[in-house]
Amino acid sequence: MDRMDKRILKHLKENSRQTASRIGQNIHLSVSAVIERIRKLERTGIIQKYTVILDEKQLGNTLTVFVLLQLSHSKYHEPFTSEILTHEDICECHAISGNMDYLLKIVTNSASSLELIQQELRKMPGVSGLKTLYVLSTVKNEYSVLPCDD
Repeated sequence: MDRMDKRILKHLKENSRQTASRIGQNIHLSVSAVIERIRKLERTGIIQKYTVILDEKQLGNTLTVFVLLQLSHSKYHEPFTSEILTHEDICECHAISGNMDYLLKIVTNSASSLELIQQELRKMPGVSGLKTLYVLSTVKNEYSVLPCDD
């Protein structure tokens, strides 16, 4: 990936619906060159997918929390991750280091809804501890980070 690829990615990150023509105009590259570079970025897996970013508050999801979760034994990791993949309110799940095993990001519409999700988490086999951190406000929320130019 070279500097031109990074410039294309920057434009796509800002608006993935931009046309190759618009991107080409902005970075002074032909449309066909932009298209070929985008296809290469897709083939190599650098661009994994195109999606939409939803405004959770407008959808009624006004509560965002991070949950630190601990499992009692490593034998529970696979069943836990399999079950967590089916949970629509859990946006992210990260295996982490330290005295907790997972960091979950949960977005939901109410405290009572969160309470139900927490009860479900506690009932999962092997879950031995939960710590919930409530998001008061979000200062920065980026979905990917482009590599720095050298």
